[in-house]
Order: sequence, then C-alpha cells, then structure tokens
Amino acid sequence: MQQLYKYITCIFMSILKMDEAEASLGTQQIPEASESLFSTVDIILLTLLLGGIAWWYLNKQKKKDVTPQRSYSIQPTSMSLQTSSDNSFIKKLKASGRSLVVFYGSQTGTAEEFAGRLAKEGVRYHLKGMVADPEECDMEELVNLKSIPNSLAVFCLATYGEGDPTDNAMEFYEWLQNGDADLSGLNYAVFGLGNKTYEHYNQVAIYVDKRLEELGATRVFDMGLGDDDANIEDDFITWKDKFWPAVCEHYGIESTGEDVTMRQYRLQEFKDETPDKLYTGEMARLHSLKNQRPPFDAKNPFLSKIRINRELHKGTERSCMHIEFDIEGSKMRYDSGDHLAVYPINDKELVDKIGKFTDSDLDTIFTLINTDEESSKKHPFPCPTTYRTALTHYLDITMNPRTHVLKELSEYCGDAAEKEKMKLMASTSPEGKALYQQWIIADNRNIVHVLEDMPSCKPPLDHLCELLPRLQPRYYSISSSPKLYPNTVHITAVVVEYTTPTGRHNKGVATTWLAAKKPTPDEEPPTAPIFIRKSQFRLPTKSQTPIIMVGPGTGLAPFRGFIQERSHGKEEGKVVGETVLYFGCRKRCEDFIYEEELVEYEKNGLLTLHLAFSRDQAHKVYVQHLLEKNAEELWRIIGENNGHLYICGDAKSMAPDVRNVVMKIIQDKGQMNEQQASAYLKKMETQKRYSADVWS
Repeated sequence: MQQLYKYITCIFMSILKMDEAEASLGTQQIPEASESLFSTVDIILLTLLLGGIAWWYLNKQKKKDVTPQRSYSIQPTSMSLQTSSDNSFIKKLKASGRSLVVFYGSQTGTAEEFAGRLAKEGVRYHLKGMVADPEECDMEELVNLKSIPNSLAVFCLATYGEGDPTDNAMEFYEWLQNGDADLSGLNYAVFGLGNKTYEHYNQVAIYVDKRLEELGATRVFDMGLGDDDANIEDDFITWKDKFWPAVCEHYGIESTGEDVTMRQYRLQEFKDETPDKLYTGEMARLHSLKNQRPPFDAKNPFLSKIRINRELHKGTERSCMHIEFDIEGSKMRYDSGDHLAVYPINDKELVDKIGKFTDSDLDTIFTLINTDEESSKKHPFPCPTTYRTALTHYLDITMNPRTHVLKELSEYCGDAAEKEKMKLMASTSPEGKALYQQWIIADNRNIVHVLEDMPSCKPPLDHLCELLPRLQPRYYSISSSPKLYPNTVHITAVVVEYTTPTGRHNKGVATTWLAAKKPTPDEEPPTAPIFIRKSQFRLPTKSQTPIIMVGPGTGLAPFRGFIQERSHGKEEGKVVGETVLYFGCRKRCEDFIYEEELVEYEKNGLLTLHLAFSRDQAHKVYVQHLLEKNAEELWRIIGENNGHLYICGDAKSMAPDVRNVVMKIIQDKGQMNEQQASAYLKKMETQKRYSADVWS
C-alpha cells in the first residue's frame, strides 16, 4: 500500500514539474511547449485516473481489514416490517398444532387476562389456543391465517384515553387504518373493554370489528362490549358463553364438556440453593433498579428521589399530597399535560396474611415456567423470585377477584358449603351472578378477604400467584411545567382510604405507600420507581390563544402546569391570551389546593378564577353551575375567538355535566340546533380545541 502511494506521488510530482517548466517558457515558446509529451488536458485526465486507482485500492484494502459487522436498518412505518421467524405467529400455530390465536390490547392487564381465559377454554372445543401480543407479532400475517384449517382470530381490545388503542396495539391499529390487506378467509371475533363514563366508549374494538369486515374477514360472532364502570367480568362471561356455541355452529364442532383446569405454569422451588438470578422487584432487567441506565420506560423505570411531600388540605382528616420527584440526570423529558407513572408496592400486612392463610414460607425462592413452549411469555412475572417479592411487587392483591379465580380456588376448599358457594359465584347462572355481584363487588372483597372468610380454602401459593393479575403502575396527571421545573416532576394525589360494607378498612395501594415517603433533612430521600407517559393533553401552540380550564379537586393538577407555562411565557415578553380556570372543592378553608399560587396569578393579571365551594352555602354549587352562569364568556372564548376548552377530573358525573352545559351554551349563543351544536363540539375535538383528561 505504501509503495503504491509513493509511486503515485512520484508521478504526480513529475507532472507538476513539467507543468512548471511549461509555464517558464514564456509566450514566445508556446508553440514548442505545446509539442511536449503531456498537454494540460492529459495531465488532468492522468491525475483523475491515478486518483481513482488509489481510491479503489484503499477501499478494497479497508474492506479486507475490517471485520464484517451485522447491519440493522429502520424501515419507514409505511413499508412492510422485516420480521424474524420469532414474530411469526403462523409458524408458532403450525408448529404446535393450534388453530386459535387470541390477540390482546391491554393497558392494565385485564384484556390480556381475558385473552388467556379464551385461549385456555379453546381446548374444550377442539381449538387449541395461543395468546399473542400484537406488538410482538407480524400482524400482516393475518392474511395467511386461513392456511390453517378451522383457524380463528379473537381480539380482546381495550380502549384507552380519548378513544385510543393501548400502547401494545397501536401499530396494529395504524396498520388497519392505513392498509388495504385482503383478509378474505380470515375468521374473527372481537371483545372490547371500555368504560361508559368516557366519551369514546369502546371505540377501538368497534373500529377493529368494522374494519376487519371491510377488509373481507368473516365475523364468527357478534362483537362483545365490556363496561368497566359496571361489571366488566359479567359482560365478558355473558358474551363468552354465547360466543362458544356460535363457534361450534360455525365450524361444525362440539364441546368436549370437560372443565379446563390445567395449569398454565409449572412450579420450580429452590429449597437448598440460591439461583444465579434472583429478582427483587425489577420490572424486566435484573438489577435495573440498582444499575440504572436510560432510556427509562414501563419496563425500565427510573428510581427517583422524592424531594418534597407536603400536605395540601387544611383542617380536615382527608389528605391530598403534593409530591415532587427528582429526575435530574435521568434524561427523561416531560411536557405539561403528560402523566407520571408510579410503581407502588403492596401493604406488608396484606402480604403476610396471604402467607398465613396459605401456610406458606414467603421467603421461599421459586419460579413459574410456562408449559406452552411456543409462548413468548415464559413467566407470569420476573422469575426466579421469592413469594414475598411476588406478592409485594408483582401481583395485585387488592382488586376484586374475577370468577375464574374463584372457580379454581373452589377446588382447594375443604368445607363443602364453602366450595359450593365459590363454585356458584363462578357460574353463569342468574343466582351465581347475583351472589358474585353482592359478595365480591358490592362488599368489596379482595383475595385476602376471600381467604379470610373462607377459612377452609387453602390453595398452593404458587397456583394463587399464577391466578392473580399483575400489579399495575398508577398514573397521575403531572402538575408542573418543565419550563419552571425541568429537573423535577410534580403530582397531586388524594390519599385513598374507606370502610367497606363488611367493616374492613381498605387503603389505596399507591397513595398509602407514597404518603409514608416523606423526606427528612437528616436522611437520604425516599425513592419510587417512575416513568413518563406522553399525553395528547396539550396547551395551544400559540400562547395568545385563549383557554378555559375546568378542573375541580385534583383535576386542577395539569392546569397548574399550564398556568405555570403561560406565566413563564408572559415573563419572557410573549403575548398570552385569556387564561380562565374553573376550580371547585368542598370548602375554601379545607381543600382549596394551591390557593396561594392561584390567587397570586389572579393578582398579576394572568388568570381569571371562577371558584365553586360546594359546601360553603346551603345549596351546593359546582363548576358546571358557574359555567352556565358565565355563558357569555365561554362562547366569546370558544365560539368567537377559537379558544381551547379543557376538562380534567371525574369522568362519571362532572365531565358529562360540563359537556352538557357546553352543548347548551353552543346552542343558545351560537344559535344552533342540537345536531349543529353536537357537530360543532365534535369539530372542536378534532381540532384539539376540546380536550378531556378524566378518570372514574
């Protein structure tokens, strides 16, 4: 290589010298010089030729010297995704002799649980089933599912937020929206999970059911819709009990009549040894809470230090916390309106009770291994771990147990009467449904209460761990702006405590846990695993756009961030439009949270405050009453000046009441009929001028 370089250099220098000699001959010598060996054009061509040879040689040598590397490419979303065989659910179905695949879109775990129950029951109908996460599958393979005899795809899909698909179903949803695949020959059914208190009830399931049919697929059974505000468990089993007979009729098959009680996971306990890996509360990567590295998300939360935890209520037993989480150095970024997710842990007293009722050593190390080798989910939660860790960090022990849990637990009842009661509650008979609704739902029993009130029920703890759903993160609207607080995230949370009809004192899992995490000057700050979840709840892009915010109670949380951001813009010299807040609580002297801040913003001319204290007078006054009273202001902002309207808080009563008032004002002030007003409000939603962040 060096020799070639020297050779090229020598030739090039010779050419330069000849060129210089030509230049020194003078004008009278030009005719003779033009007769020399190389003309100027020849020199240029030769230089380019030699340069090209050198480049080719260098490039060839570089390829020899460098070890071949595996290359990865990111394909645009509009193109077909390159997926490995691991993503092929068709191959997995064929390899294991299955014909039923149940996809789930789940944010809290319920849709995944329902999918698992359907797949498990398929065996009774000669349809061996598999549960699948659409995020981990090449969903374009749906076009080929018809190649498997008697194949069936079921979709258990939750609607999240303002009519959005869950995170793991987003890509599949967009593929259906933007694609035009030929799904003829695909047999399908859909069950949706939603909440009727929300505006876009079960929108995802409704769209998917309709879109699959449009693309040529065959609906085997009518779509089912579950309402989490009522009794979603009852909705599911009612739909399921009609779904299977329809499947049998469609395929010409019959039920085996056998109850499916087979375990999905097998147990391995470590009695005399400690495994190399032992999970102690991590969500995915071992030691991730000790050896932190970004990016931080649901599977890799950031262990944040709690800098401030102060009480916002005054002179009342009810408690509302203002908590500030330190995110400095995490590389996490947030915007006003986003949500903070917190991973809580269960109450030690409840965990110990489960150990006592099942006669178990909670410090035993164990692992649960999926008996389905084709499943991408090898364990129900991070394993190996101890029973204590599983019950503390990974399993939800405070929710009402579902009917399938009671059915399987009934097998471990020594007392005949208790066994029959459990079986009855798990049945689909009217009497059984009524008993489940009263004894479990109305009386608000969790699994600890069930074991306490059914003393003969002694399930193996590993089976109980298999049956219980995963403990989910709790989401809170962020109550700060990154413009003022780039290194901390604030939340506003009411501590949940109540007495059940059976006289038990129930406590909120997350808020009770957070309430105890108060930093002190002499000790290291307490910590909590967190991550940021992005939201569509956003301020207008132009600061001069007027806004109205309706947020009673902790519904004020995101608006605190909005107001901080508008104030910051004003201080920077930006033109800031009208900023109007409707806030409500019980009593001004007790639960007017952030009172000093809001009053100061009002004094500075940034904020217009409308306050509703429901119990400070004989008749109750709520925010919707004030909106009705200030109809002129509302129409001027949203009707005449294209302003934005935001609602945050209770989805069950407040949000629908506010929407009805807004509809009435649009009709009256905008001189529209009901149909026109409804279309106007829908248009506002489409333009992101009407936004809601609500919960039930």
